[in-house]
Amino acid sequence: MTHEQAVYLDLLARGAATEAYDRPVLLARASGAGPEVLAELEQAKLLALRVRAELEGRRRREAELSALFETAHDLAGLRDLDDVLRAIVQRARSLLGTEVAYLSLNDPVRGDTYMRVTEGSVSARFQQVRLGMGEGLGGLVAQTARPYVTDDYFRDERFRHTEPIDSAVGDEGLVAILGVPLTLGSQVIGVLFAADRRARVFEREQVALLGSLAAHAAVAIDTANLLAETRSALAELERANDIIREHSGVIERASEVHDRLTELVLHGGGVHDVAAAVSEVLGGTVEFTEERQGSGRPAEGHAVRDGDDWIAAVSAGGETFGALVLRGCPDVDPVDLRTLERAALVTSLLLLARRSAGEAEQRVRGELLDDLLDAPERDRRLLRERAARLRTDTDAPHVVLAARIDRAGAEAAAGAGTGSGACGEPEAAGRESADRQRLSSAASHLAATRHGLASARDGGMVLLLPLGPGEDAAELARQTAKHLGGALREPVTVGASAPLTDPLAHPERVAPAYEEARRCLDALRLLRRQGEGAAAEDLGFLGLLLADTRDIEGFVDRTIGQVVAYDRRRGTDLVRTMDAYFASGMSPARTKDDLHVHVNTVAQRVERIGRLLGPDWQSPARALEIQLALRLHALSAAVIR
Repeated sequence: MTHEQAVYLDLLARGAATEAYDRPVLLARASGAGPEVLAELEQAKLLALRVRAELEGRRRREAELSALFETAHDLAGLRDLDDVLRAIVQRARSLLGTEVAYLSLNDPVRGDTYMRVTEGSVSARFQQVRLGMGEGLGGLVAQTARPYVTDDYFRDERFRHTEPIDSAVGDEGLVAILGVPLTLGSQVIGVLFAADRRARVFEREQVALLGSLAAHAAVAIDTANLLAETRSALAELERANDIIREHSGVIERASEVHDRLTELVLHGGGVHDVAAAVSEVLGGTVEFTEERQGSGRPAEGHAVRDGDDWIAAVSAGGETFGALVLRGCPDVDPVDLRTLERAALVTSLLLLARRSAGEAEQRVRGELLDDLLDAPERDRRLLRERAARLRTDTDAPHVVLAARIDRAGAEAAAGAGTGSGACGEPEAAGRESADRQRLSSAASHLAATRHGLASARDGGMVLLLPLGPGEDAAELARQTAKHLGGALREPVTVGASAPLTDPLAHPERVAPAYEEARRCLDALRLLRRQGEGAAAEDLGFLGLLLADTRDIEGFVDRTIGQVVAYDRRRGTDLVRTMDAYFASGMSPARTKDDLHVHVNTVAQRVERIGRLLGPDWQSPARALEIQLALRLHALSAAVIR
C-alpha cells in the first residue's frame, strides 16, 4: 500500500468531510509531484469517495431500518394512537432531515382531509387547516393514492391552489413538500408529509422511506380501529350481560313478590301490607290511594304512566276501589310493571274480602244496637256475649249519637230555581237512597274502629260509641260530624245524648238517650247549624229543654260559673251587679242607683264581667242565657238556705 492510499484510508476511518479528500492531491501538486503520482492520487481519491458514499448509504439504510424497527415495536405495544402517530411523524422529520413533518387523515363524513399530527410547525392556522379532495398537494395525494413531491409549492401548477390552503402554507413558510398516501388495501385514509422552508429535491430513497413510515402509520390506525371495535364489542357484551343479570334479578323479584303476597293473603295481611311488600321488592315507594290519580283513568289490569309515577287501578267487577301508585320510578322494567299489576289484583281481592266481612259485621252490629233500642228486656248476659264477640268496649261510658246528611240548604236553592215536578221525584229519591247507603257505610266503619255499634234508623244513623280518655259527649259529637262529613264530602249533622254508664247492664236507658240525641239533632237544624255536632250542654238553656236529665247546676256553671267563682274568691259582688244591670235595661246610671255605688264602679264591674264571660256577653242570645242562669242560681241559693 502506498503512502497516498494510506492517507485516504485514514480519511475514511475518521469519517472526514467530502472537501477533505481534495487536500492530498493539492499538497502533492504544490510539492511538484510528477504526473504519475498525481494520477494515482486522483484514482485513490475517486475510489475513497465511492467507498465513503457506500458507507454513508449503509449507515443511512441502517438508521432507516432502525427507525422502522422502532416503529414496528411501538405498534406491537400500541396503547395510544396519538402517541404512535406522533412518534412516526417525529422519525420522518429526523430521517429525512426536514424542518417540518405532519400527518393528515381523511374525514369520510365531511369528505375532506384534516390535520392530525404536526412536528416542527409554528403556525396555528396551518395546524388546523382542512383540505378538500384534490385541493393542494395533500388533497391530490389523498385523491390519487400516489406520492407527490414539489420543489416549490407556490410555483407548482399540478394541483389546485385554494386561498385557505395557500394562506396556511404561507404562514408556515413551506416551499418543498413531499406527501405519500396512507393506504389500507385500496382505500386512502390519510397522507404523511415531510417539508422544508427552502427549495429542496427529495431523492427516490427518501420517498420510499416516507412511504414505509406511512405504511406503518396506516397499520397503527387500522390496529387502533380494530382495538376500538373490540372494546366496543366487549362493552356491548358487558351491557348485554348486565341486561341479562338485570332481567334475572327482575324475575327473582317477581318470584319473591309472588311468595310475599301469597303469604300476606294467607295470614290476613292488609292493603298497606301489600304496598309495603311491593315497595321493598321493587326498591321504590308504592302507596295505596283511594284518590283518583293523574289526568287519565288507568285501565283495569294494566299500569299506566303519570309523569314519573306508575298507576295500577285496584278494581273488580267494574268498580274502582283506588290505585297502587309506584312513585318516582319513570323507567321500570316490564316484568316489574307486571308485578305492580298483580299486586293491584291482590289488593282488589283483599278489599272485596274485607268488604264482605265488614258488611257481615255491620249487620251484626246493627242488629245488636237495634235490640238495645227496641227490645231492652232481652237477656243481658246474651247481650254482653254478643258485644264481646264484636270487641265492643263495655267498660267505658257510652254516648248515643244521631247522625244525618243535611243538604237542606242546597235542596232548597235547587227547588227555588227549578220547581218540584213529578219528574224530579224519582231522581231525588234515588239520591236520598244513595246518601243513606254512603252514610251507613261511613258510620259503620267509624263504629267498628271505635269498638262501638251503628245502625240505620229514621232516615239517618244511630251510633253507640264509647268515650275516650278526656272526651265528653259534645266533643265526641263534633268529632263524629267532622269525620263523617269529611268521609262523605257532605255536611253531616250529629246530635249526642248525655253519657251512659254500662249501657249493656242497663239497656233500657239506650232508647231514651237516642230520643235525646234526636232532639239535639233537630235543634241544630232549627238553629241552622247544619254540619255541626253538639250535645245538650252546647245548646245553652235550650239544652235544658232537650235533655232527659235537667242538669240545672251544670247549665249555671257553664254560663256564669266563672263570675260566681270570682265572687267567692275575691269577696266581690259581680253576680248581684249583673242582676241589677239586666234589671235596669243594661243602663249603668240606673244600675248605680239600685246598688248605691258610683257609676264608675258599675263601669269597672261591667268591664270585669266582660273579661270573665267574653266580649259578647251582652248580645241578645248570651244575655238571655245569662239572665236565666242568674234566676236559676238565685233559686238554688234560696233552696239551700
